[in-house]
Amino acid sequence: MIKSINSSGAITLSIDIPSGLFADTSSTGEIIRADYTLSFQMPKLAFFMPENDKYVGDWHILDIGLHPDYINDVKVKNYFLLKRDLQPTLKKRNKFDHKGSYGHALIIAGSYGKMGAAILASKACLRSGVGLLHTHIPKAGYEIMQTSVPECMLSIDRYDNYFSEVPDLNMYSAVGIGSGLGMEKQSQMALKLLIQNYQNPIVFDADALNILAENKTWLSFIPKGSILTPHPKEFERLVGKWSDDFEKMQMLRDFCFKYGIYVVLKGAYTCACTPDGNCYFNSTGNPGMGTAGSGDVLTGLITGLLAQGNTPGQAATLGVYLHGLAGDLAVKKTGYEAMIAGDIIEKFGKAFRKFSN
Repeated sequence: MIKSINSSGAITLSIDIPSGLFADTSSTGEIIRADYTLSFQMPKLAFFMPENDKYVGDWHILDIGLHPDYINDVKVKNYFLLKRDLQPTLKKRNKFDHKGSYGHALIIAGSYGKMGAAILASKACLRSGVGLLHTHIPKAGYEIMQTSVPECMLSIDRYDNYFSEVPDLNMYSAVGIGSGLGMEKQSQMALKLLIQNYQNPIVFDADALNILAENKTWLSFIPKGSILTPHPKEFERLVGKWSDDFEKMQMLRDFCFKYGIYVVLKGAYTCACTPDGNCYFNSTGNPGMGTAGSGDVLTGLITGLLAQGNTPGQAATLGVYLHGLAGDLAVKKTGYEAMIAGDIIEKFGKAFRKFSN
């Protein structure tokens, strides 16, 4: 029957979950390929797995009247991030606050030919609401950074083309590293020095993750509560291959628990996983955000939120939600194909306003 329905060419509507699809483990055998799925009360974990996209189609939730107390009492490890859950975490601003009230972030980014990544991360960090930002860059990036991001203060490396030394860290409330960093040996040793000497959580992205993947013993001494923001291939380099998306999720939980860190696994329904194994799937974002520099924007945003005194969990979940929301606002103007990373930053202000209301 399933084969017949799938080959019929008719629009297919599944109720609760497509027939043949398991909710919380990888599925085998014949499965209905639904165009639409109407699920009762809560989305199923399977809906967030890339391997099931061809079966679930567009899904929507039907409220069947379960009592809120019953829902809240059920012990779960998976959550779907909605605005109402995150709004209380956005810090309110007081009349007598000043730039010193909103944290001082450090972004370590850029190398010869990749200064655009440092610019995007810095602009996004500043748009997060952080009070002060220093960006550490190689000498070759000085003029472009001063021109492109005048609000940002610069820390200049002694080398022309890549990161080789850690600046004084005492003044910073959060550090983000990796955007456009490169893989030079001096950069790798400087990263090792950073994670050995900075006691607060660090946001790792891009080449910082690739360096960690090549030096896995260093993972054991990165600061607890740090936030790693890999795309699936970067995550694979860190943990190895998986046979299906559910195994990937278990490897994600195990990795976070083992090292006491947070991982933001980027993609559709970006998943923020905590050290205790809770996974928060994002409800914002769109395919247009799969573009060069989008991850650098997220790194800057999360670093800025962390610098303002948010916990790592708050910075990670709020960051992915606002990042996706800005992308959803941007796509209305650009469409999927024409969106670039800078379009996301341009919509941060509107995203914050929409989120706050």
